[in-house]
Amino acid sequence: MQSPSAFTTAQIRTQVRKLRRDLSPQQRLSAQQSIYQQIQHHPKVAKANHIAIFLSFDGELETKPIIEYLWQQNKAVYLPRIHPFHHHSLLFIRYHPQTKLNINQFGIAEPKLNVNEVIPYQKLDLIFTPLVAFDQRNYRIGMGGGYYDRLLANQNLTRTYPIGLAFACQKLDHLPNQPWDIQLPEIITA
Repeated sequence: MQSPSAFTTAQIRTQVRKLRRDLSPQQRLSAQQSIYQQIQHHPKVAKANHIAIFLSFDGELETKPIIEYLWQQNKAVYLPRIHPFHHHSLLFIRYHPQTKLNINQFGIAEPKLNVNEVIPYQKLDLIFTPLVAFDQRNYRIGMGGGYYDRLLANQNLTRTYPIGLAFACQKLDHLPNQPWDIQLPEIITA
């Protein structure tokens, strides 16, 4: 891919999503196994009790094995869903094997709203963050809705630690960023 500065954010999204989807099954499996091992040996994962993660969509890293691992470690796992009243915000709902899922307006599976299973995002220890592209400075480009940018801008990052998850093909030298873009402290990749 040419220098990202030659492309708009929308063009970067399109190009990198295609690169991600075009990974061969062997490339995908090898990278995912490496990322899973990094997560299993990560000290912040070991210490965390309440962990938010996303369900894979559009060629993203497969997160179901991570969720299974977290359950085996007796971690409380939470999935994002679009807030029913504040449509530009996310809620995090406890995810169990029997949790019912709906498909939202973007085609992404999310848990049905159950107010008894909602956790305030400030009480999450870790948030595994999806992304389309990222750069050496750990700036990310998401799908374009701004949900995670708003979330990360509103929280105290000393309590909740965000970690991006991505394939190495999603890394670019430098992404154009806006003042509201949030630099992630860490991205796990392979």
